[in-house]
Amino acid sequence: MNNKTNTLLTVGIFAASSSLFAQGGFALFGESGPGLNPEQRTVRPISAPYYHEDAFITSDLRAWYVEHDFDSDTAGVLNNGSAMVAALQIRIALTERLQLVAYKDGYTEFDDAGALRNDSGVNDLAAGLKWAFIQDWTNQFHMAAGIGYELGVGDADVLQDSDELRLWISANKGFDRLHFGATLNFLKALDSDDSRFGNADMMTLHLHGDYYLTEWFSPVVELNGYLAQDKGVLPFSGVDAGSLPGGEENDTYTVAFGGELRIVEALGLRVAYETELNDNVSLFGDRWTLSAVYEF
Repeated sequence: MNNKTNTLLTVGIFAASSSLFAQGGFALFGESGPGLNPEQRTVRPISAPYYHEDAFITSDLRAWYVEHDFDSDTAGVLNNGSAMVAALQIRIALTERLQLVAYKDGYTEFDDAGALRNDSGVNDLAAGLKWAFIQDWTNQFHMAAGIGYELGVGDADVLQDSDELRLWISANKGFDRLHFGATLNFLKALDSDDSRFGNADMMTLHLHGDYYLTEWFSPVVELNGYLAQDKGVLPFSGVDAGSLPGGEENDTYTVAFGGELRIVEALGLRVAYETELNDNVSLFGDRWTLSAVYEF
């Protein structure tokens, strides 16, 4: 078992062993928001972890492990290779309406990925603030806006090294046990001339649905869209896997099916299978995502 897998397991074991959980959650300053009945709590997004952000103000740790098989049609550059990504996110409720989000870090490893060979390295670092401007607990309706910045300190060998400004807006609506969510991002490239393969502005759209089937399980379906605003150096899109803008003709759409298993109230163990919906030239292909969320 490698170190990346150990990271995920350690977080899961720690969370499972903890029985202390405040219904309203932790807030650094002031009081947190009111707690929800268990069946009204939305499953946190599973796919597109860098860009899919719900509208709730929570304090939690989210561990991620992704196994990614690249699209066979990548202009011969990646040759049906694969990649592994391991990461740990943290979110802290500063107040009832303001949240600090550290949403990108971790480690990426390519395997037989053509021009990228068996390269490995660290990812860029990104963090931001999220403000919940609507919190209607009675009607289960929430909206939030956020701003984030990605520092291009990662390894260019694994398609990192790009500075990026991120603006987003999120909405969530619940109908008792049935929950929906949506996130819209605008990503502004700040170093398109300096990064290894170029970079470009992009918009991303993420839709979420889950159903509280039982106290221990919720099925989840999610849709993701990656819409490049400019052309890049290479003729395909890197979606959320790397700094490859592609072009407008390489917009990419994916669907993810999965679920969340709740061992204790504070802990969610999730898995999802995701595949590309449209037949274009992109870095996506197919992906398995394993995730653990511990709320405190």
